[in-house]
Amino acid sequence: MGEVLSLEEAKRRRTAARVLGRRFVFTNGCFDLIHPGHTELLRRARSFGDYLLVGLNSDRSVRALKGPNRPVQGELARAQVVAALASVDYVVLFDEDTPLRLIQELVPDVLVKGGDYTPATVVGRDVVEKAGGRVQVVPLIPGFSSSQITERIRQDRT
Repeated sequence: MGEVLSLEEAKRRRTAARVLGRRFVFTNGCFDLIHPGHTELLRRARSFGDYLLVGLNSDRSVRALKGPNRPVQGELARAQVVAALASVDYVVLFDEDTPLRLIQELVPDVLVKGGDYTPATVVGRDVVEKAGGRVQVVPLIPGFSSSQITERIRQDRT
């Protein structure tokens, strides 16, 4: 089971991974309503290295990105659920609209995003590639989206 860490503790874990010659993978997201698309992204992300750290948007950040009715679950609940997934080693909350600061602080070996991105549009790509790392885009699983799930719930209530 993974751990929810502060940024400072995550930086210590990153340093230890570097010393041990282990590959450190980073991905991020809101992970509001966990679905098979999320679990497959995280499983694939973990396959690219030895440790997977997930940057998790804070509640404020999710509202800024997704609107006033999101997140459905609070940040601590989302962090616990994501940390409990077998593929996840660490979770760190971040309050900004993008994970750029986390990426700059951690400089992962592999930066992973879902297929709704291209390598050129991945935030932090330049930081990772400048340090000799790589960006990996994982194809989405069609038909799975937290936004679609919340919309179906809203329609069922009317």
